[in-house]
Amino acid sequence: MDVKKAQTEGKVLCNRELNRALLARQMLLSRVKLPILEAIEKLVGMQSQSPNAPYFGLWSRIEDFRHEELSGLLRERQVVRMALMRSTLHLVTARDALRLRPLLQPVMDRSLKGAFGKQLQGVDQEALAAAGRELVEKEPMTFHELGIRLSKHGSGLDPEAAAGVVRNRIPLVQIPPRGIWGEGGQALHTSVETWLSRPLSSKSEPEWLIRRYLAAFGPATVKDIQVWSGLTRISEDIKSLCPQLVTFRNERGEKLFDLPDAPRPDAETPSAPRFLGEFDNMLLSYSDRGRIMEDSYRKRVFTSNGIIRATILIDGFVVGTWKLTNSRDCGVLHINSFRGLSMQERDALSEEGARMLHFAGAHAAASEIIFTNS
Repeated sequence: MDVKKAQTEGKVLCNRELNRALLARQMLLSRVKLPILEAIEKLVGMQSQSPNAPYFGLWSRIEDFRHEELSGLLRERQVVRMALMRSTLHLVTARDALRLRPLLQPVMDRSLKGAFGKQLQGVDQEALAAAGRELVEKEPMTFHELGIRLSKHGSGLDPEAAAGVVRNRIPLVQIPPRGIWGEGGQALHTSVETWLSRPLSSKSEPEWLIRRYLAAFGPATVKDIQVWSGLTRISEDIKSLCPQLVTFRNERGEKLFDLPDAPRPDAETPSAPRFLGEFDNMLLSYSDRGRIMEDSYRKRVFTSNGIIRATILIDGFVVGTWKLTNSRDCGVLHINSFRGLSMQERDALSEEGARMLHFAGAHAAASEIIFTNS
């Protein structure tokens, strides 16, 4: 055992230490000066069910971030939006898309079986997926339209199930203007290979995936990695990686794995208020979210219909939610806190909130910040 491993083996990291490690890796202790592509890769992509969420996420992390920087990368096909970890929609770089998608095919297969397993019994999924690929590569289309066309071609399946087969068996991307700040449009899909004019990676790289996760979210348990990715049997891959990792324990005695040289700041490292967008991966990438949010707050952030609300961080931890509303004359930032806020905390949130209103374009005539408590 080398010196660094001997120093960490069995060391207990408290929640505040894990919190500061997470904030440092997520570029939230202080804004960074990084190219957008590098920042997105550092995060291993960004959750993107809400098209505008990655814009707010990058604004909170990157100094002087501007909407058009990300919009330009989407138009130039340097970043894409596609289903990846947990079979959910992510914004990732083109390079990561081609490497991540093959590794996550088991996740997509399990998602398909869970949603449409009974309907797909006896169906030739391979032939159906091939027919769907041909359709979307010829003409990008919505899942609704794809399902109807496949049904007309004699699949005999409900259109939603037919489209589900293609979504999960074929690596599809949503194309602009979907995901472009300030623009609307239906979610049209084509294959990632056609969109990027490049093939998927043929390598099997589970160890690469684990290292990427730890760099962005570690230290973490095996179960944390599985929750983030949606993959199973991660412990088998961790074994071969162990000589390259260091280990700790959390407050419950569970083993945590990490990269030797990853940042692990002191628990008392200062952390300024931050606004996280909807579905931020910081809330979705652990079996236990104690390093970022009290369990008692879960139902206020995770709604019954699957929405993960935009949240505010005070001292590095979730203490409330936020939303923007706009009228012709005024942009309003609504901040709902889960606990009482000190005057200093309100002032700091107001300053950061005013900057976010400006970023969001909600300052044409006037803007307002409204605090509530629940």
